Amino acid sequence: MNKQFVPSPVPLDGDDAQVSEAIAGSLSEALLPLQPAPGRGVAMRKRLLERAHASREQSSGFITVRRDEGAWRPLAGGVRVKLLNDGAVARSVLVELEPGGVLPVHRHHEHEECVVLRGEAQLGERTVRRGDYHIALAGSRHGRVSTKSGALLYLRGVPIGKPLEVARDLVSAWLPGNGATPITVRADEGQWADFLPGVQTKELWREGGERSMLVRMQAGAHVPGHPHPYPEDCLLLDGEAFIGDTLFRPGEFQHAPAGSVHQDLTSDVGALMFVHGAAEYTPVARM
Repeated sequence: MNKQFVPSPVPLDGDDAQVSEAIAGSLSEALLPLQPAPGRGVAMRKRLLERAHASREQSSGFITVRRDEGAWRPLAGGVRVKLLNDGAVARSVLVELEPGGVLPVHRHHEHEECVVLRGEAQLGERTVRRGDYHIALAGSRHGRVSTKSGALLYLRGVPIGKPLEVARDLVSAWLPGNGATPITVRADEGQWADFLPGVQTKELWREGGERSMLVRMQAGAHVPGHPHPYPEDCLLLDGEAFIGDTLFRPGEFQHAPAGSVHQDLTSDVGALMFVHGAAEYTPVARM
């Protein structure tokens, strides 16, 4: 004879929190563990291990940096830096400036991209705020970078960590000429374009076969996997997203090397991310 389940009493005279907790507890008592049929548990475990192994193999060579990973090191007074990727083409870092933090005048010998993740900063005479995108083109001269309230910046295409290149940028800043005019795209500027159902993109900058853009996904949206003819950097700005089986949260970064293939991109709750990679998207052919 099966034992009859008797739920715990629910205090209907309690407050909402007490009632909700009691209901949840009562329901959990009714949940009985399910035992798989003989032999099925072994097969399930085998399939899970195979999937985990395949996922690890597919992401081999990718560089993933979580919010609580990586080492911060001092860069200047009131400024610290965390390396995300030391690529052959471009280096990506996070730079955090305390209130009053300053970086000196410098000249860019590579394109330097900036996304403001928190606070606001003055780039010479230009002020950028959370969500703004800024690119200083190669050859351009930047006035000092400073902040009154503090700021967190994502930078791509910087010599930080390479002393000889840093010295080159500081010394050459005093040569005549300001070079090309930097480009700024404010958080509320630019055009969003429909890309896939539930997915929109906003192009920020393009050169040759590469571009930088924002990708906005609605809850439940799906982007099929794609190859990378160029290296691809992805920084999650808001929400949550899965690349294959790997969950990404705000502030987390992944670098995919050229020649690699990304698994499907999905989001249960919606997501916003910055992506620098190939200008054209080609989904992986399905068998």
